[in-house]
Amino acid sequence: MSTDTASTDTASRDNTEQLHYKEIYELSDLLSSGELSSQEVTRAMLERIDAVDATIGSYACLAADEAMAAARRSDERRAAGRSLGRLDGVPLAVKDIYDKAGWPTEAGMASRKGIVAATSATVVERLEDAGAVILGKVHTTEGVYTEHTHPFRAPLNPWDAHRWVGVSSSGSGASTAAGLCFGALGSDTGGSIRMPSAANGVTGLKPTWGRVSRAGVFELAATLDHVGPMCRSARDAGLVLETIAGADDRDPTASLLPVPSLSVGEPRSMRGVRIGVDPQWSYSAVSEDIEKTHRAAEAQLSSLGAEIVEVALPDPTQAIEDWFGVCAAQTARAHGEDFLKHRNTYGPALRELIERGRQMSAIDYDELLLRRWNFKGRMEAAVSTVDAVLIPALSFIAPPVEKMMRMDEETTAGVHRFTVPFTLSQLPTITFPGGFATTDSGRPFPVGLQMVGPAFGEPALVGIVDAFQRVTEWNKRHPDL
Repeated sequence: MSTDTASTDTASRDNTEQLHYKEIYELSDLLSSGELSSQEVTRAMLERIDAVDATIGSYACLAADEAMAAARRSDERRAAGRSLGRLDGVPLAVKDIYDKAGWPTEAGMASRKGIVAATSATVVERLEDAGAVILGKVHTTEGVYTEHTHPFRAPLNPWDAHRWVGVSSSGSGASTAAGLCFGALGSDTGGSIRMPSAANGVTGLKPTWGRVSRAGVFELAATLDHVGPMCRSARDAGLVLETIAGADDRDPTASLLPVPSLSVGEPRSMRGVRIGVDPQWSYSAVSEDIEKTHRAAEAQLSSLGAEIVEVALPDPTQAIEDWFGVCAAQTARAHGEDFLKHRNTYGPALRELIERGRQMSAIDYDELLLRRWNFKGRMEAAVSTVDAVLIPALSFIAPPVEKMMRMDEETTAGVHRFTVPFTLSQLPTITFPGGFATTDSGRPFPVGLQMVGPAFGEPALVGIVDAFQRVTEWNKRHPDL
């Protein structure tokens, strides 16, 4: 063996060994340079899933043969000089609510076991058109609501198996954090991109409602459901969102506005950027870890040149309560006759939500909607005065699983306070690790923060968090597995 060949083989082996925690941009450069092939990368990821996911339990189904075939096609395109772009050959996962032709879409529901999709969701088609390799589908809660029910298992948090992994995009968060994909599609109706992103230490982008098509996506509550990516960095999330966003004939509610560039090259200058902070929101009824991390992030952003200004967001108390009513009515409509046929297979949380929706009068629902749109208007006005608002993602770090099983009033308020106001108002947010805390067991655990922007303000959110992540290490830490 020549020295050059030996050096190349060593470099390839080193890249493969360090592969699973790379960001999409890093991996894309290795694929473009020819240092790695998509088939090498995909095979390494499948082997890691086989070794690690028996414990984590993030995947609902794995499509190894199809993934390897997609990787081979990607390598052939690159060899012919026909690369499709940054996502070509990159292995990703999708939440088990996105249809993919020939694959089951079970949405964590016993009554849907074995139901196979005839066509693919628009966003899945767009990922595949960009050359992405879909490894498989990752677990979600029953019906995309709050709990995992038999026969589906709840994924474990890779940072601490005894702590909450988040709600319905739990599989997306756990798989991305554990190095079992390079990013995943999640969805967010009341916090299901943001809660698992905070709990698993990944970066989740919940776009403006309508920015991304919902065609072929299992529905929880139509006007609350947001489709978005969960990745290891803001620039990765921006790249995936740019790929899947845009108008769609199959979904007339998808926005007709052109999709702006969300790909990040040089870091964005923070000079002239105004970042709002509401002390009442950010510092009251939050844990010491959350406040400390929030203040440190403010200082870091200020040091980069951003102006920190005080804003006054509307009181979310009534909005949080109203979210449950809106979600109940829309979920009851979405399930319709299926619920009546399969009521006995539904878990208690989803069944109770649907029954609440079925019992609601039209007048009560209309009152909810009027309050919702009033709250949305007030929130839009408050956020429009700045480029983005910095708030916590949760009131505390992800609690122990046993505490979440009980869900007392304080815990319920703590996990919804910073999430449901922005699905009700349909505004974009990006959740990212802003620091780390030490748990009672002595383990390091991520602390999540969140940026909220004006409607269709995703470019600013991606740029601000990317600037933050370029000078901090929080998103580059990974669990010890």
